[in-house]
Amino acid sequence: MLASLPANSVDMMMTSPPYWGQRQYDSDGIGLESSAAEFIDNLVAIVAEVKRVLKPTGSFWLNLGDTYHKKGLAGVPWRVAIRLIDEQGWILRNEVVWNKLKGGMDTASDRLANTHELLFHLVKSSKYYYDLAPIRSAPRSSKVVNGKVVSATGVSGVKYRRQLELSTALSDEERAAATAALERMLKQVTDGEYSDFRMVIRGQQRSTHSDQAKVSGRAKELNDKGFYFLRYHPHGSKPSDVWDIIPEDTQSRGGEHFAAYPIDLCRIPILATCPPDGIVLDPFAGTGTTLVAASVLGRRSVGIDISSSYLDFSAERLSDLW
Repeated sequence: MLASLPANSVDMMMTSPPYWGQRQYDSDGIGLESSAAEFIDNLVAIVAEVKRVLKPTGSFWLNLGDTYHKKGLAGVPWRVAIRLIDEQGWILRNEVVWNKLKGGMDTASDRLANTHELLFHLVKSSKYYYDLAPIRSAPRSSKVVNGKVVSATGVSGVKYRRQLELSTALSDEERAAATAALERMLKQVTDGEYSDFRMVIRGQQRSTHSDQAKVSGRAKELNDKGFYFLRYHPHGSKPSDVWDIIPEDTQSRGGEHFAAYPIDLCRIPILATCPPDGIVLDPFAGTGTTLVAASVLGRRSVGIDISSSYLDFSAERLSDLW
C-alpha cells in the first residue's frame, strides 16, 4: 500500500508496529518472524517506503518496545534505529523515553520490571517543519513584592547582587557590567520578555555542561565577561525527552486490540511536526489511535493495516468524532 502512494506526499508519520515475538495478532505480518534479525530486516524495508512517501520537511515518529529472548533483551529498538541511520540516511533528532508509570504483570524474580518504551523522532533532512509553540508548558508568572520584581521561582536578584558585591573573581569593571546586566534582566522579566532566569557568576556557580571555553559557548562567556544568564522562554519550557503517560485502557475496547498506544503519546509529535493543514500517516494503524489523535488535533490522516477488523474498528472510532 505504501508503494502505491506518491513520493514526498505526507507531512508526518507516526506508528507503533507489532513488536517482535510479543503476541499473536489476528492476521499474519510483521512481528511473527523466527528471529529478531529477520524482524529488523522486514521493518527496515518498510521504513524505506516510509521515507520515500514522507515530504523532505516531514518527521517520522517510531514507537518500539523490546523483547526478551533467551533471558536477554534483544535490543530491537536501537538495532532498528542504527540501521535506519546508517543504511537509509535518517537523522535521529530525539530518543524519547515513554515512562508508562505502570507495568503489566511481571513475574520475573531476577530483573527489574519493564515500564518504559522508546519513541524515535527521525527526519529526512536537517531542515524540517517543527513548531515548539503549541507544545510549550504554560509558565508561571512573575510578581512584584514590596516594589521589587520576583520571578516565578522566587528569583529577586538579591542573592546575585550580594554575590557580585562580594566577588573576588571579578574585576571592578566586570562587577559593574554584571550588576547593570542583572538590572536589565530583572526589567525584562517584569516586562514579560522572559518568564524566569538564572545568573551564573565566575567563582560562584558552576558553569553548565563544561567549563572548557573551547567546547562551551557559555564557558567562554563566563571567562570573557565573568557572568552569563540562563533565560527562560516567556511562553514556557519545551517538553523533555521523558514522557510520563499511562498506557491506553484496552478493557473498554472489548479486547479488540492488545497493544494500543495512548492518544496522549501522539499529541506532542503531531502538534510539533505536522502543520495544521498537513496529513498524518500511520502505516500500522491498528485500531486507529494515531488517526483519532490527528482528528482531535485538527489534522487529516491516512491509516494502513493488514487487519480488516482493526480497520473497521478504526472507522468506528473516527465516526464517533464526526
